[in-house]
Amino acid sequence: VATVVQFIIGGAWYMGVFRHLWGEIHGYNSLSKEEQEKAQKDMGPQLGFQVLFTLITSFVFALLVAGFPAEWNIFGLAGFFWLGFVVPTQASAVMFGGTEKKWMVKKTAIMASGSLACLEAAAAVFHFM
Repeated sequence: VATVVQFIIGGAWYMGVFRHLWGEIHGYNSLSKEEQEKAQKDMGPQLGFQVLFTLITSFVFALLVAGFPAEWNIFGLAGFFWLGFVVPTQASAVMFGGTEKKWMVKKTAIMASGSLACLEAAAAVFHFM
């Protein structure tokens, strides 16, 4: 359930809320309509891997939650997990992943805030289930 919720939030984040900015950062907006449609059709394998990675994140987070005392705040734990592992990894990926300097801060902010939203949603699923 946490995987499905995170995947939906991620889709809304990148293809809804930040669609135009994300497209500009990655040059999708400059593609012709036909090239954009082809790129969307070719995304199947990437989306499959993303589901797998999201499942792994959900599983590892569930193990982390299970290992902490019940009185710990699961939402705070999600925030610490995000701050300590996700943000540094994503920031490094942006800095050293070929992103143009003019986009580094915005891309990192979009990715990091989207990840926080997903982890907090997973925390909510674990808390209320």
